[in-house]
Amino acid sequence: MNVAARVFRRGPFPIKVRLLEVRRVSRLSPHMMRITLGGEDLVGFQSEGADDHVKLLFPAPGQLKPVLPTVGPQGVVFPEGVKKPATRDYTPRRFDPVAGELDLDFVLHGTGVGSSWAANAKVGDFIGVAGPRGTFVVSNDFDWYLLAGDGSGLPAIGRRLEELPEGARAIVFIEVADASEEQRFDTRANVELTWLHRNGAEPGTTDLLELAIRGLTFPPGDYFAWAAGESTSMRRIRDYLLEERQANKNWVRVFGYWKRGAVDHEEPHD
Repeated sequence: MNVAARVFRRGPFPIKVRLLEVRRVSRLSPHMMRITLGGEDLVGFQSEGADDHVKLLFPAPGQLKPVLPTVGPQGVVFPEGVKKPATRDYTPRRFDPVAGELDLDFVLHGTGVGSSWAANAKVGDFIGVAGPRGTFVVSNDFDWYLLAGDGSGLPAIGRRLEELPEGARAIVFIEVADASEEQRFDTRANVELTWLHRNGAEPGTTDLLELAIRGLTFPPGDYFAWAAGESTSMRRIRDYLLEERQANKNWVRVFGYWKRGAVDHEEPHD
């Protein structure tokens, strides 16, 4: 199978902004919250890639529903004289078209707009969801998969593991605060999962993920590598895979989902 057929992008898809309602709120760990959304607007929603992202539009303080734009020939247009809502990108953790449910996992980390909304979310609240605008499809026939990330990358890793077929091999490193933040995944794949604990260190200040990947004896065969977390840490991992390991750049996706000290850091996902 050629390179293009094993990892490829679909999209961009037409823009659709949905108003969804909170159906359930579940605490996965001390610092991870799962919000299950539903509503008629979910009809037609699609998410094929484990690291897809949707843009959330949050209601302003005191509002039940966020201000949503209309989509027309000129693109996205917000009502005049109204402050645009705060937005953030999140991974669709699970989508069930039969039940009409969309799960999003939120890291609870202080006063960020997404973290604050999730910490206070309750059944009946509303949020805007736009996208995904595109998706990267990754073949299930790689000899093995390397997955790594901190809490921000955990939803995409969990989804990837649960979607891999029986017999697939995945080597996984996940950095969390301590053992209380570990999760269980319902996967058919052969998974070698290592949890890396910061043990009191602040997020984004360690090199645990980089050291774990550098210390790995890479199995033979073709592999797909995916990692996400703090931007500076991810840059070092990307450089190691591409420059030192000489990995196939078409089979490496490494993202800085956040940056220590920056409030609104965003890197392109495509």
